[in-house]
Amino acid sequence: MASIFAHYNYVVVIVLMMTGLYVVFASNNMVKKLVGLSVFQTSVFLLYISMGKISGGLPPILVKDDMITEHGDSSGAATHGAAEATSQAHDGMAAIYSNPLPHVLILTAIVVGVATLAIGLALLVRTREAYGTIEETEIDALDYQANLEGVGE
Repeated sequence: MASIFAHYNYVVVIVLMMTGLYVVFASNNMVKKLVGLSVFQTSVFLLYISMGKISGGLPPILVKDDMITEHGDSSGAATHGAAEATSQAHDGMAAIYSNPLPHVLILTAIVVGVATLAIGLALLVRTREAYGTIEETEIDALDYQANLEGVGE
């Protein structure tokens, strides 16, 4: 039970994910389906950001002292630098940096999510104009009725 409270963010993500998924599958209203999809996408964003966080990790920002100012024997320096960095990391002396890649990917996913929601809303407006409703069952009934009338001609 203590480990669940230690990782409460994952519990929140799972609850949000299941709520969004339930709304997408259980609702007949198209707006509610889009809201459920948006909640589901947000839970995925939170999951990736939670996984990308390192406890005690520093932001990967170089300060003035960290920058290389001169170039010498680059292959020798690189080999020596890699060996030294490895030994310092094992000794626990090296700084631990957070990986910025998950956060950058989530920024891209947020843009895609907003675009998906905008297209869904635009299609929903067009569907409302064409059918006069946004309820899935009513749209199916209208389509079924139109197909029956078309077959009889």
